[in-house]
Amino acid sequence: MNGSPTRPEPQVLVVFGSSGDLTARKLAPALAELGARDRLPEKFAIVGLGRSQMDPAVFEKVPAPFRYVQGDYSESSTYEELSGVLRELDDEHGTAGNRTFYLATPPEVFPTVVARLGEAGLGFAGLGGEPDGGFSRLVVEKPYGRDAKTAQELDACVHAVFGEADVFRIDHYLGKETVQNLLALRFANAIFEPIWNRRYVDSVQITVAESGGVGHRGGFYEGAGALRDIVQNHVLQVLALVAMEPPASVDARGIRDEKVKLLRAVDVMTPEEVTRNVVRAQYDEGLVDGEPVKGYRGEEGVAADSTTETYVAMRLNVDNWRWAGVPFYVRTGKRLPRRVTEVALQFTSVPHLPFAAALSRGLGPNALILRIQPDEGITLRFGAKVPGQAFEVRSVSMDMDWSEEFGAEPAEAYERLLLDAMAGDPTLFIRTDEVHEAWRVVEPVLAAWDSDPTTNLDHYPAGSWGPRDADLLLAGDVRRWREL
Repeated sequence: MNGSPTRPEPQVLVVFGSSGDLTARKLAPALAELGARDRLPEKFAIVGLGRSQMDPAVFEKVPAPFRYVQGDYSESSTYEELSGVLRELDDEHGTAGNRTFYLATPPEVFPTVVARLGEAGLGFAGLGGEPDGGFSRLVVEKPYGRDAKTAQELDACVHAVFGEADVFRIDHYLGKETVQNLLALRFANAIFEPIWNRRYVDSVQITVAESGGVGHRGGFYEGAGALRDIVQNHVLQVLALVAMEPPASVDARGIRDEKVKLLRAVDVMTPEEVTRNVVRAQYDEGLVDGEPVKGYRGEEGVAADSTTETYVAMRLNVDNWRWAGVPFYVRTGKRLPRRVTEVALQFTSVPHLPFAAALSRGLGPNALILRIQPDEGITLRFGAKVPGQAFEVRSVSMDMDWSEEFGAEPAEAYERLLLDAMAGDPTLFIRTDEVHEAWRVVEPVLAAWDSDPTTNLDHYPAGSWGPRDADLLLAGDVRRWREL
């Protein structure tokens, strides 16, 4: 991983879709914070490119020259103008022909933008060419394809213009400190790694809960759904880091090789197994934070008879030596009571309690919880004696809060990822084989649903923790979801 305080090389960051929501909410604030901490390249400029007019004030807090190119993504003239602006910035600000292209556009235009970049001579750096004498990198937002086939087609388009070493597929979860801290927790502490296996871990739960609905993204969400939007990328990336084998080295190749091996070990479900191991549902009207909210089918851009899932719960099995027989339960949903993301390892129970059952009613299984958002940190749950004459035992928590422990809030994920992309460090980005292994896991589920879109589509009131069938998914294994 890039832990060096040195700045990235001189370059121009070109943001496609710079008039959009992602740029205003995430990219521009992250760049402003990097500038405030003096981490941006010494010779640096930003070019925004979009179809509509934009307010340059979005980037006013970023200490770098800014230029805007307005044009259609499919028109060659747009890229001719972009090329001219890039040459001017090289001359005026010494950016040395180095470019990082960031695709913050709707995914359907990814192939068009990449192809036009190639036609304009702005790619090929990773294939032996050096346009304008510098490097050329591509940062791609999710979703990377809609299924395995479209992901392969997108790869073919991307690799015709950029080498794999210059492609940075971004998943902002990998930039979160607690996710990265998984590596330190597991591999820098002798007390955890010996018990990080099927002998001591009873089950693993991964939760990505959102209290918000789809908002104005109903049209996008109709074509995505929770499985594509969250599970195929965020959830499986976190699962891979939790369950992978120790890497030979903590660098891009070492970490990503082990993540790929882990994803290959995740069982692919048959249609019958999808029915038993996957729950999908859609939120109806309800109350969130005491306020009434509409159901999914009442949201802007959503069909009145939509069968798109806003909630998914799954039981996954990792078929390898370390995890055989340990269920991995994952759940994600919109309009749940809280916004919270966490990973919880529940350990096996002790073989025998030497005290009376009445004195240990408050004792639950040991658990290690990694809180990813909103409050990043780690909690260890273990048994302790309650003060008093009786030998009463109950579970207690030992908490590590990131901001309290280190005296500062963790950096926003996009700050880390933007800096790494501009520095050319691919460690926290997704390699092409990771993408395809993740699609291999979820595609049979999508296929089972597509065969009959109404089969097993459950509903849950907004403000609840999901449908009853999600509880039954664990109850059949004599387990239950953690209370959040």
